[in-house]
Amino acid sequence: MELSNEIVLRPRFKFEVNATNETLLKGFEQTKLTQAEFIISRVDDHVFIKIPKKDQHFWSPQLHLEINQTEENKAIVHGLFGPNPTVWTLFMFLHFIVAGLFFGFGIWAYTNVTLGNSYAVQLCLSFIMIVLWFVLYFAGRIGRSKGMSEMQKLHAFMEDTIKVYR
Repeated sequence: MELSNEIVLRPRFKFEVNATNETLLKGFEQTKLTQAEFIISRVDDHVFIKIPKKDQHFWSPQLHLEINQTEENKAIVHGLFGPNPTVWTLFMFLHFIVAGLFFGFGIWAYTNVTLGNSYAVQLCLSFIMIVLWFVLYFAGRIGRSKGMSEMQKLHAFMEDTIKVYR
């Protein structure tokens, strides 16, 4: 599996399989019982494959699969790699805080311009928010690269499981 160098922190993929979705979903449930390398959970048409807690680090990814029936004997698998939901929520919260502060400082600067007051402090703070946003983005990229080997293991495990139950 090769990931492009796009501006994507949560890589996605999609492919078609010659099997019913229920066969594949039950296959993941069977595999869950026969291996201990990954934690597998299923909710309806969704399968979550995670690294066990003892092997996880802050940037450990998880693989979310959605397996939908398209035709009588065909299913489509939608996959999404992402960080632990808690980590993702933290990053999104920080991004929204930085964006909110950027707009707040921008409005404050605009108000000072229209009133004829000095606005250098507000522009500096706005610039700092832009720098902070880049820091958050690159921290996410570094996290993705630290979890790349685990992403490849998750992907290989998913492919092997699907090949067995096809």
